[in-house]
Amino acid sequence: MRIDVLTIFPQMFDVPFSFGIFKRAIDRNLVKINVHNIRDYTHDKHHTVDDYPYGGGPGMVLKPGPVFDAVAAVQDQIVKESGGVEPPVILLTPQGRLFNQQIATELSGHSHLVLICGHYEGIDERVVEHLVTDEISIGDYVLTGGELPALVVIDAVLRLLPGVLGSEDSAQEDSHVHGLLEYPQYTRPADFQGWPVPEVLLSGNHAQIARWRREQIVRRTLERRPDLINSAELGREEKEMVKQMTASNKAKSSLNKEPEK
Repeated sequence: MRIDVLTIFPQMFDVPFSFGIFKRAIDRNLVKINVHNIRDYTHDKHHTVDDYPYGGGPGMVLKPGPVFDAVAAVQDQIVKESGGVEPPVILLTPQGRLFNQQIATELSGHSHLVLICGHYEGIDERVVEHLVTDEISIGDYVLTGGELPALVVIDAVLRLLPGVLGSEDSAQEDSHVHGLLEYPQYTRPADFQGWPVPEVLLSGNHAQIARWRREQIVRRTLERRPDLINSAELGREEKEMVKQMTASNKAKSSLNKEPEK
């Protein structure tokens, strides 16, 4: 996979790409990440990338020219490499579709990605209308720029590529992969300050362990993210667990209610 990042602050990517999952994927030639400075595609001596918004208002707006030129240069390289296939051009913006595991999986299927990091008050709308093919937000909040969201997207996508993680099963057992949260994890020691690891995990009975984990997945999702239950693809066993746990929770709730005076 090849990922090209367009930003006015390329230095923000120096450290993250030098260790951990990023460095591992780069060193194994599983991904090639190119960071481009949008200022390099300006045509004035001050390398101006922003200007005042038409109609007035606070802040500055990223100019369309440097962004179009930067994307065009990157696309020319990618088209030559891929034999004519143009990559998705993604703008990181609070107005985009909300990023999730399904979108990460979708993006991991592409051989090339172009990510544009927005900044200032926004980006000229003509970039969105005539250049960008997708808009992605990592949450309903506003950040200073698109650099951190770009790192989030790249991290989530890279770990889905074959060979990036130490175990091929790791990505498939993460929270949200199947629409539910992950089961709790434990490691040595078996007893820490009087808090023991659940006995079933020490039993060596893989069937019981698998069932316990399925129960914990359902229970944890019901407790922490009940909104995920309705949209998740549940098997018959999981549906029965949801039914039983919901009934149990209702019974406990009714017992805990104070009697009316």
